[in-house]
Amino acid sequence: MKKVKFLSVLLSFSLMFGGCGMSNTAKGGLIGAGSGATLGAIIGQIAGHGKGAAIGAAIGTAVGAGAGVIIGKKMDKAAEKAKAIEDAKVQQITDANGLAAVKVTFDGGILFATNSSKLNATSKTSLAKLAKVLSEDQTMDIAVYGHTDNTGALAFNQKLSGDRANSVASFLKSNGVASNQFKYVAGKDFQEPIASNETVEGRAQNRRVEVYMYASEQMIKDASK
Repeated sequence: MKKVKFLSVLLSFSLMFGGCGMSNTAKGGLIGAGSGATLGAIIGQIAGHGKGAAIGAAIGTAVGAGAGVIIGKKMDKAAEKAKAIEDAKVQQITDANGLAAVKVTFDGGILFATNSSKLNATSKTSLAKLAKVLSEDQTMDIAVYGHTDNTGALAFNQKLSGDRANSVASFLKSNGVASNQFKYVAGKDFQEPIASNETVEGRAQNRRVEVYMYASEQMIKDASK
């Protein structure tokens, strides 16, 4: 019973500061002070709207408050630079370890022609700027996920979403991002919609590519020294 009450208090606390507009630096200190991998996954799901636990280095130990602040500052800096990129939608979230992370989303229609995984010229300009942000700190891990709407066959959407994720990852690598930074590059077809597939506007939002920036095991180790 005490354990349940303890988790309830921690969850309530994380909900409180997760939506209060704190910077990642401040969140890093609060979360890092009392989180291990298990609790971090719970908080990550809340702060990342159910997606936070999908990313994060598998460290399996608690991260200190000081390390959380250092990583928070790094992610605040990366988020600010990403926000300056045309057509990029930037969200500051929390990873599976309860640490600050950054999610950058690009509308699929901006990146690709319909039913195509070939990047257009305009998208390359934006992605080249993102590559510069990603390559500035090679201890930052990266995940790239492609998503589609529910129009068409599942097999087709699975292939298209994967091809689009790989196109983005390949372009970022060709513009200076280290290959070992990429931990996940995958297509998720239409399994994770962010809007209703019943409307034209909703389907447009669901056709997207998401790029996540989060602390690698090395970044955590460096911050903990």
